[in-house]
Amino acid sequence: MATMTVAKPRPQVRGVDLPYDDGIPLESEWHVAAMGLLIDILRYHWRERRDIYVAGNLFVYFAPDQVKTRDFRGPDFFVVKGVRDNHMRHSWVVWEEDGLTPDYVIELASESTVKFDLNGKKSIYERTLKTPEYVVYDPNRERLRGWRLVRGRYEELAPNARGWLWSEELGLWLGVAAYRFINQTTAVKVLRFFDEDGELLPTPHEAEARRAEVEAQRAEAASQRAEAASQRAEAEAAARRAAEAEIARLRALLAQPGRE
Repeated sequence: MATMTVAKPRPQVRGVDLPYDDGIPLESEWHVAAMGLLIDILRYHWRERRDIYVAGNLFVYFAPDQVKTRDFRGPDFFVVKGVRDNHMRHSWVVWEEDGLTPDYVIELASESTVKFDLNGKKSIYERTLKTPEYVVYDPNRERLRGWRLVRGRYEELAPNARGWLWSEELGLWLGVAAYRFINQTTAVKVLRFFDEDGELLPTPHEAEARRAEVEAQRAEAASQRAEAASQRAEAEAAARRAAEAEIARLRALLAQPGRE
């Protein structure tokens, strides 16, 4: 009687056992700063949300074989919607995240990565991860390009008159703007998000500065109102004193002998 060999189930790889650092640094100081800026802005913008995960420069594991091939590093910036909780992660492990993959990805290209970003990586996001929107910004050429998944294939997004790209996934515009990082003497071109009306989404620092400015304006307006009220009160008191003095003068005049 022939014996049947039953294939053993493949053991599930745990996310904590997967490498999360490829040992390859980001291309330049600009890349580090520009990526952190995008992350800070959207995390602040969605600070009340717990179902949106915003991160960057993390491995996205969609198959255990990636550990062997290592032919795919994590996106510079990505957003995942519909997460169960928003804790910090070493990497994004699809099979531990209810099968969720990035909904929006930005790659900050360099001379050494731009070809892969526009071809190999783009193909992975399009055909394997099915990422709805994929963006590549080449700072050397100041070129911003984006694609949206339509019927399983990427179609390139048309920029508006300002060169911005609209994101259906985020409900925001993405465009290039000048920004001066802290302790830097000159501004550089970076990616910034804008709301549907074209208003710039602030960094936490910019938002705090705006709040301080608004509070200062309110305090100044309140001070001006108080000063105006004080001046009105003083004018009313002076008018009252003048009226009382006039009444007293008339009474004194009437009290003189010979006047009835």
